Amino acid sequence: MAKKIIVTPVIKSASDLVTSREETRAGFIAMALEKNYIAVPYIEEAKALKALASKVKKPKDLLKIKDLRVGLLTASGLSDKSLNYLNDDDRIIAIQGLIEKFLEPAGKDFIDELVYRYLLTKGDALGGKARNLAGSLGERKFLRSLLSVFNISGINYKWKDNDTNTWLDKPIDNTDIEKRIKAIYWKKKSDRLMILNINIPLVNKNVDLTILHCKIEDLKAGKQSIIHQPGKYVALGELKGGIDPAGADEHWKTAHSALNRIRTSFGKKKLNPQTFFIGAAIENAMAVEIYKQLKTGAMNHAANLTNDKQLTTTCDWIINL
Repeated sequence: MAKKIIVTPVIKSASDLVTSREETRAGFIAMALEKNYIAVPYIEEAKALKALASKVKKPKDLLKIKDLRVGLLTASGLSDKSLNYLNDDDRIIAIQGLIEKFLEPAGKDFIDELVYRYLLTKGDALGGKARNLAGSLGERKFLRSLLSVFNISGINYKWKDNDTNTWLDKPIDNTDIEKRIKAIYWKKKSDRLMILNINIPLVNKNVDLTILHCKIEDLKAGKQSIIHQPGKYVALGELKGGIDPAGADEHWKTAHSALNRIRTSFGKKKLNPQTFFIGAAIENAMAVEIYKQLKTGAMNHAANLTNDKQLTTTCDWIINL
């Protein structure tokens, strides 16, 4: 009997990579909760709009309250971006159209009509945020696992704050810093720096997770930066946080193409940095493909983002590269 190949301690067959129904369900619930969370500011704004608008008796009187001007423009269907192309006269025309065509016909319920239309416009903004939500949640889950392995292993690190663009020491309390990490540096066997979502000059494409052999000061501006030195790349990976099974195949195709492009680009320089894939929605067919690449060595590591053991193992692998 042929010896069974064990790709990693926690992935012994393609089926180990498949996202279970329970994990898919949990992912959808987490997404729904997060959507409700990011919707809170819009709901509170709508409440404030209703309270301020309640001061008037007739729709036309809304124009007299300057503090309502932005809210009225939003209810008119204008986005924040569109306002950059409108002068004061244009804005007044838009509000008058809202009042004459929608608020006045609503009669005594004109304030409710105003609030509904405000929320309709804000719903577009919420939809835009929600489309990026899966990626953000996946990234945060990966980083939280990575930070946990750092802490359990007693490894010190520095991290780059995406909000301030500054490097900070490992905090005593690292609650929620995964929402702000742009890059992270540590030293175990050697100096390692991982950057999130950066354009790799040699590949000329954005890569989700990039690990380099360098110090923080090597990450300079312009062509003096370490990212322009192909020989310093240790590993590059794709992270797909979308949980919807319907989009799983498309996510894998995108990641597969990106990883192939990385191998080809570095191969032309006779370089072979390691490659890996982390995905939340992994269906049977793509699991077979991923497992085959792991067995042949085309890809060095993989994990299902919803599987804590696989994710932790991958994070440990990254830290020890």
